[in-house]
Amino acid sequence: MPSRFAILTVLLLLGVLHALIGWLLMPALTAMPLLQALLGIWLLLSFVLIPAGMLGRVIKQQPLSDLLAWAGMLAMGIFSSLFVSTLLREICLLTLPWFGLHSDRLGPWSALAVLLVSALSSVIGYFNARRLAAVVDVDIPIRDLPVGLQGFTIAQISDIHVGPTIKRGYLDAIVNKVNTLKADMIAITGDLVDGSVQELAPHTAPLANLQSRHGAYFVTGNHEYYSNAPEWVAEVRRLGLTVLMNEHVVLKHQDASLLVAGVTDFSAHHFDEAERSDPQAALAGSPQHVAVKLLLAHQPRSAAAAADAGFDLQLSGHTHGGQFFPWNLFVPLQQPYTAGLNRLRDLWVYTSRGTGYWGPPKRLFAPSEITRLRLVLA
Repeated sequence: MPSRFAILTVLLLLGVLHALIGWLLMPALTAMPLLQALLGIWLLLSFVLIPAGMLGRVIKQQPLSDLLAWAGMLAMGIFSSLFVSTLLREICLLTLPWFGLHSDRLGPWSALAVLLVSALSSVIGYFNARRLAAVVDVDIPIRDLPVGLQGFTIAQISDIHVGPTIKRGYLDAIVNKVNTLKADMIAITGDLVDGSVQELAPHTAPLANLQSRHGAYFVTGNHEYYSNAPEWVAEVRRLGLTVLMNEHVVLKHQDASLLVAGVTDFSAHHFDEAERSDPQAALAGSPQHVAVKLLLAHQPRSAAAAADAGFDLQLSGHTHGGQFFPWNLFVPLQQPYTAGLNRLRDLWVYTSRGTGYWGPPKRLFAPSEITRLRLVLA
């Protein structure tokens, strides 16, 4: 539970930002009094709904808890677009005189444009987030790949975030689509849940229906640790998935060997020092000669240690591809890769944009994905 000081700080910051939007936009809408009034009402509602949604989880009564979460997350998504659009409007109005243009005439119309852009981006972002993720096909070129592993397919899903706004039906559709791929193995690279096993076990149950030739493998993300990782590890194992915590398995596929390793989340040691993420430890006791070494690691920043350990391919998530502007600009401050296939020395790193979403049900220029990776001869 956040401290009282943290709550007051967030409320103060939210109040200042909402007041700033009102101060910048509402005077420009005096010729449109109805729109001006609606904006004022929305800003007041937004200021109340966002913290209510963030704290809704402390309310155990359903469906009130989820309704508050939905209202708060939707308000947060709209507020984000409104705030960014307002700042961009101010920058444009400040630079217009440099081009000999007068900003006074454009003030009302630019304020209206801010409202339209914010509404449109929120609606489009909502449908992008809530639709079933598309399948993204990626070929991974591996040097000296044995004939037996050529065309070996991995279905990756990541960052689903089952929780207040993502429930069983959403996950059911993902599982059904993954099963149609008929992959050789399935990888789930963390951040499956946002909540306790007691709350969400009925909604993660569809994972038991995942089907592939060599089974499904799971590694923890940071949100598992926020949600009691030991309980979730036990629950995922109960559903029939293999959880890899700094350990590996060796798959025999058409007379060739594929090592599949998994590490705990990069930040796991902050919760339990015994679970510190360690790609080298994940290889302990592995056979000397395997054709391909695959690592499942929630955060892309495990890549340096994975390259040092001698892995050929790392599958990650965590970043959501930025999810929506402007947060995509901040991902590189923490992670080496935001999305897609990248190379680090002899290691390929594929970073999924995620199969669900976190926080606001909103995705813009960062579509969700179910990834089908195929090993091919380099």
